Amino acid sequence: MNEMGNKIAQKRKDLGMTQIEFADQMHVTRQTVSRWEAGTVLPDIDKISDIASILNVSCDYLLKDEVSEEDMTVTKGVSRLLQNLKGRTVRFSFFDEEGDPDLFNTDCRILDFEGNWVKVEAVTKKGKIEKLLPLSSVLSLETKEEQ
Repeated sequence: MNEMGNKIAQKRKDLGMTQIEFADQMHVTRQTVSRWEAGTVLPDIDKISDIASILNVSCDYLLKDEVSEEDMTVTKGVSRLLQNLKGRTVRFSFFDEEGDPDLFNTDCRILDFEGNWVKVEAVTKKGKIEKLLPLSSVLSLETKEEQ
């Protein structure tokens, strides 16, 4: 098992949830959950926020090997300040090399913050999308007035 797989399996078991129950909540098959836990495949990045939410842990806890269990639900520093932006519409500016082309010059609604990640929703040329962005790629953000 890989580190993320171990964490998913342990937290799922701590909650008394079977692989089938977890898979149903994630809208995937039990086999997919089994592969995540065995480490044969990693979850898609857009599933990480949902996994963290269901297991009541942070995205950082799942994604980083060095994040301890004590840190997994603690909101620190800037993240604590950003929590007030949940549900608000913003426009991101990105560092040049780390920018997200789908969200360039696009209004986004902030769905959630998890440690060093932000989950956003936007309407783009591709249609309505949800993305999980690392805060480290964000240079600044501008809040937009609600219509």
